[in-house]
Amino acid sequence: MFFSIIIPLYNRPQEIKELLSTLCRQTYTQFEVLVIEDGSVNDAKDIVASFENELDVRYFYKENSGQGFSRNYGFERAKGDYFIIFDSDILVPSDYLEIVYNYLFEHQLDAFGGPDAAHDSFTPVQKAISYAMTSPFTTGGIRGNKKHIGQFHPRSFNMGISREVYEQVGGFILTRLGEDIEYSIRIHEKGFKIGLIPAAKVYHKRRTSFKQFYKQLHFFGRARINIYKHFPSELKAVHFFPAIFTLGLGFTLLCNILYRPLAYVGNFFLGLYFLLIFFHALQVNKSIKIAFLSVIASFIQLTAYGLGFIQDFTKRVILKK
Repeated sequence: MFFSIIIPLYNRPQEIKELLSTLCRQTYTQFEVLVIEDGSVNDAKDIVASFENELDVRYFYKENSGQGFSRNYGFERAKGDYFIIFDSDILVPSDYLEIVYNYLFEHQLDAFGGPDAAHDSFTPVQKAISYAMTSPFTTGGIRGNKKHIGQFHPRSFNMGISREVYEQVGGFILTRLGEDIEYSIRIHEKGFKIGLIPAAKVYHKRRTSFKQFYKQLHFFGRARINIYKHFPSELKAVHFFPAIFTLGLGFTLLCNILYRPLAYVGNFFLGLYFLLIFFHALQVNKSIKIAFLSVIASFIQLTAYGLGFIQDFTKRVILKK
């Protein structure tokens, strides 16, 4: 079984260096790497070339079109039996490909995904963000989880498809705003089998600051409405939770200003919720600092996603713009 690893890249040369370094240590070696530079100003051509003696790696430079269409560019040039998509901001454990190979050998899957986690080398902020994006007490808990709600939709930071899937379904038709979920839905609709490989985790650096994290999650909230416009049945009750949380938070803050007695219930439940996150994060990361930052990260995750969701739900669903 031969894998083609496809990595779109945009102005992140240091990230691709770290990612390629982890691919050099894979225990399963039947793979190639395609780096698709998506119109970057700060390109990584020389960095990728420095790995040519250690990896079967190819570098391509193209005009900017976004990550979805850059992955299609890689699909068209890949040689593998399976295409694996990675984001540039991940680190790959040395046994990742071996785990995937063994799982696919025993279980027939046409497409798959794996979870993400925080690496020991990550900063406290990155670990807090990772907690917020994987915790069972935030909407991150439905991603990369054995108990996911409804159909499993692999995410593009850690996603694989067979060559047959590509030949029958084609590539991405969206380049951003939920393009990976849309693609997974079309794969399901064609009757292909998609599954989670629980042990095939990657270490996802995500964003390095809360400001960047807010922008990313606001974008994710908008992306959910973009998916709804293509597939209305894919909008589930759980997707409204961040918006409801955000509206409830706003109402509670307003009550604290205008009529404090009315805010007591909201204050109580908010305090209880964030204490739950704090102590769970403390148990997971064994750090008071990271636990405190995890409360902030969870607050940002819910409000940023909620505001993005509300913005595009109002604009595109209610006002139909």
